[in-house]
Amino acid sequence: MDNGNRVERLQRPDGNTVAFARTEGSEPTVVFLGGFRSDMTGTKAMALESWAQLTGRSYLRFDYLGHGQSSGRFEDGTIGRWLDDSLAVIDSRTAGRLVLVGSSMGGWLALLVALKRPSRLAGLVLIAAAPDFTERMLLTGLSPEDRATLQREGRLERPSQYSPEPSVFTWKLIEEGRNHLVLDKPLALPCPVRLLHGQRDPDVPWDYSLRIAEHLEAPEVITTFVKHGDHRLSTPADIARLVAMVEELAH
Repeated sequence: MDNGNRVERLQRPDGNTVAFARTEGSEPTVVFLGGFRSDMTGTKAMALESWAQLTGRSYLRFDYLGHGQSSGRFEDGTIGRWLDDSLAVIDSRTAGRLVLVGSSMGGWLALLVALKRPSRLAGLVLIAAAPDFTERMLLTGLSPEDRATLQREGRLERPSQYSPEPSVFTWKLIEEGRNHLVLDKPLALPCPVRLLHGQRDPDVPWDYSLRIAEHLEAPEVITTFVKHGDHRLSTPADIARLVAMVEELAH
């Protein structure tokens, strides 16, 4: 778990706070963006912090609204709000070039941050990235009955394999997400991109990374598949592979 006294809080205009932890060091700053209902104390986030501390690198991890140690209700979150949280912490607590590391939904947010701050980019690492998942996975995966319930009641609960608590999806999340779709228009980035995906991922199909790679215009795009890898990609071998990718881009 976190060393609690390392966690700081950034005040947002609406009275909520975003929890974050920084490691001071050399640039570029590596920024970890976690997944849907994940938080900044996950295996990948903490492993990258250990690497940053060992190698003297600058590093930032944080929780979006309604996630982890940040305030607010999860159900009030949208892609746009979580993007605003990400930009607020990055803009106020980092300087210089950035290597963005996005996991699952965090891959979508990392791409959105990259499009907003292209001049700061040193590299992008996307792990089982799920851009546009609200439209291309969540909505298309619903039965007509579930979709009707979601639109009528504004929310839908689904069992989660990662938590005893059910996953909650809101109609607001889907509607607002349409303002931030990235795979329906040109996606040009001025930095090298690495995609990492397990081929036994039950949540985001591995060929989704192929579609992202094909869609990207970037100086260099390298896609790595882990044959027996799951969605989390948190085994020691997976972590070593991730750290090597980040280290390569953070030169």
